[in-house]
Amino acid sequence: MPIDDSEACWAMVCDLPGGDLRREQQRIPRPGRGEVLVKVRACGVCRTDLHVVDGEIPARYPIVPGHEIVGEVIDVGKGVQELSVGERIGVPWLGRTCGTCPYCRAGRENLCDTPIFTGATRDGGYATHMIADAQFCFPLPGTIGDPEAAPLLCAGLIGWRAYRMTGNAKRLGLYGFGAAAHILAQVALADGCRVFAFTREDDRASQEFALKLGCEWADSSLAKPPVELDAAIVFAPVGALVPAALRAVRKGGCIICAGIHMSDIPSFPYADLWGERSIKSIANLTREDGRGFMTAEHISCIRTHTTQYPLEEANQALRDLREGKLQGAAVLIP
Repeated sequence: MPIDDSEACWAMVCDLPGGDLRREQQRIPRPGRGEVLVKVRACGVCRTDLHVVDGEIPARYPIVPGHEIVGEVIDVGKGVQELSVGERIGVPWLGRTCGTCPYCRAGRENLCDTPIFTGATRDGGYATHMIADAQFCFPLPGTIGDPEAAPLLCAGLIGWRAYRMTGNAKRLGLYGFGAAAHILAQVALADGCRVFAFTREDDRASQEFALKLGCEWADSSLAKPPVELDAAIVFAPVGALVPAALRAVRKGGCIICAGIHMSDIPSFPYADLWGERSIKSIANLTREDGRGFMTAEHISCIRTHTTQYPLEEANQALRDLREGKLQGAAVLIP
C-alpha cells in the first residue's frame, strides 16, 4: 500500500533517562520482513514507561516509549501473512523473541534470553506511527473502543498472568490499585472472587473507586484485611509491601510480584513465610497470554476507566501517574 509521505509522523522521544520527553517530527518508517506499519489510535501510559524514562530498567536511548498500543495496520512487509492492511490490532510489551533459546523452545518465551521490548529496546507507541513484528500483535475485540482497549495490552495482560498464578484463590488482595488492579478486580469479581484493595495511606479516592467497582474492602496497604487472604498480587513497585502481604495471607497462600521493577524487599521474620507461603514474580508475558486474555469470556465484563491526553501532553500524563493522581489508566491519543 503506498504511504503518503506528506503525512506528518510525530513522536515523543526520551533522549536520556531523567528528562522530559521531546516532541519530534520523523519520517514515516517502512516495515521490514515480517513487520507491519501501524497508525497509532491510542497508547496507554504504563508504570513501566516511568521506569524506562527514569532509567530503572534496561532500555536503549533515544527511545520512543509506549507498549499499550491500539492501532491500524496501514502497510505490511514481505512475508507477513498473519495481518492485513486495515486490521485493528494491539501491540504489547513483548516485541520479539529469539525463538531458539532454551526458554523459547520450552514455551516460556516471556523469559527469552534476547528479547526485544516495545517502547524500551525498540520504538513504541508514543507516536502517530510505529513498526511492530506481525507475529507479536493481537487482533482486538471489536466491542471495545480504542482508548478503553489500550490499557488491556499491558495492565490487563500482566494482571491476567498474575491472576492465573494465584491458582484457585477466592479471597484475593490487590496491592496498588492502579491501572492493572482496576482491570483485574473486575475479572476476579466476575469469577466470584472476594477482592480486597490496598492503596496508599489516606488515598480515599482510590479506596472509594475500588469499592465502587465491587471490591469488598479497601484500606491502606499496611492495614490488616478483615479475613485471611488466599493470595495477594503486588502491583505497586514497593518492596516493603511484600512482607505486609505475607502477613495477610493464610498458610499455603502466595504472593505474586507483578511489577517489572520494585524497590528492595526488606528482611522479615521467617515465621511470616513459614506455613508453605510462597513469593513469586511475573516476568513479561507470552503470546498465549495475549490470545487467551483477549478471547476469554470475561473480556466483555471489563470497563476500563481512562483519562485521555493528547500525544503532545505525554509528559503531563507521566507526571500524573507518578504523583498518583489517576484513577484507572492514562491514555495518549495521537
